[in-house]
Amino acid sequence: MFLYSRFGLKVLYKNASLFVYTVFSDYCLISGKLKPFNEAIWFLDMPINRNELQNYLNKLLNSEQIKDYCPNGLQVEGKSEIQKVVSGVTACQALVDRAVDEKADAILVHHGYFWKGEPAEVVGMKKRRLQQLLKHDINLFAYHLPLDVHPELGNNAQLAQLMGWEFDGPVDAYDPACPLVTGHLAKAVSCDEFASELEQRLERSLVCRVDSLNKIKTVAWCTGGGQGFIDRAAQLGVDAFITGEVSEPTIHSAREQGIAFFAAGHHATERYGAKALGEHLARQFELDVKFIDIDSPA
Repeated sequence: MFLYSRFGLKVLYKNASLFVYTVFSDYCLISGKLKPFNEAIWFLDMPINRNELQNYLNKLLNSEQIKDYCPNGLQVEGKSEIQKVVSGVTACQALVDRAVDEKADAILVHHGYFWKGEPAEVVGMKKRRLQQLLKHDINLFAYHLPLDVHPELGNNAQLAQLMGWEFDGPVDAYDPACPLVTGHLAKAVSCDEFASELEQRLERSLVCRVDSLNKIKTVAWCTGGGQGFIDRAAQLGVDAFITGEVSEPTIHSAREQGIAFFAAGHHATERYGAKALGEHLARQFELDVKFIDIDSPA
């Protein structure tokens, strides 16, 4: 947003996507900050090129160094210039339809398309999703593991920030794709207190929990479907392990190894990475970004 403090605003050039102004006055208000200038030229509502955005995201999230179960980056090509972005957790039909309603140029998600092992045929649900994107020339950017593990914007880091946990870092610092991280609480709490805080902050009931006899001070977690890491978490000696989902063997592992376990929902634990990444892009490039949460009980 741009406001000028005195008269003398002159429009030099204008088209649908670019506004260029020369301003003769003492101060301007840019993004809420008052700044002095003299005969400055400002560019407003300038979109970013699709390739520039993709290169920035790939570098920011280190996606080329991370092996994954799906392609990370631009999955569906749309228009070349991007100003409005819808972010969300999963590129489901409901999110695509909302992006169309919002007249978005791009969608940014954690769960995209073309997963390893899925049928290659473009039929049914896959056809309808892709058809809507292509019809409206909307880009689809998706980052799976790279968005889980980013030390500031990732799902793991964002969950720690939401919960107020101290984020110690990944278990394997030499593996850029390591999704299991550890941290600690400011003070030890009971299992009941810990569970209550999870439900309050995530605004949903837990999927499952296994209590232990100990209070909780140290934690390990992996957002989404990370229940397979419970044995590694137990080996680390932490008091509790948190993830999104639960499998039948998870319960026995928790009980027999004396570690508290909390499954808080795949979707619920992974809402925050895509949101944080979208907000980062809005600040970095002054894009119009809107996070849309299509709820899922999973």
